[in-house]
Amino acid sequence: MTQATTDRRSYALPDPDTQSEFYQDVTFKRALAWVTDSALVFVLCVLVLPFTAFTGLLFFGGLVLVFGFAYRVVTLTTGSATWGMRLMSIEMRQSDGARFDLGAAFLHTLGYRVSVMFPILQIISIVLMLTSARKQGLTDHVMGTVAINRAARY
Repeated sequence: MTQATTDRRSYALPDPDTQSEFYQDVTFKRALAWVTDSALVFVLCVLVLPFTAFTGLLFFGGLVLVFGFAYRVVTLTTGSATWGMRLMSIEMRQSDGARFDLGAAFLHTLGYRVSVMFPILQIISIVLMLTSARKQGLTDHVMGTVAINRAARY
């Protein structure tokens, strides 16, 4: 095999060695974005309860899971970032540097949900975010995606 076929680095994404500003504080910002998104999904689900004649209380956990999945897919598709990520000025990018489309958003959300279901996978994901050069979680490593600091918009 040649060096070109064995080199798996993506040249479409910012290099963590020469452009470290794209990855600076991303792990901390992702954690804050997660808290923000979780609170937002919870509040929105509470606001939906009266429209279910409060029967939503019987399956509130499921309501939060379904609504949270849809929220994440839609916001990642429309802006390559959830509202929490946008608040923290970070966005997701695919391995070719492109913003998320529907397929990438769905697969990333599915991977995230699977890692949350199995605590060992979530621990691995957190360790990877803290130690990898591009601050990628487990799903990011599998898909080749990254969270980067968004460029300032004037």
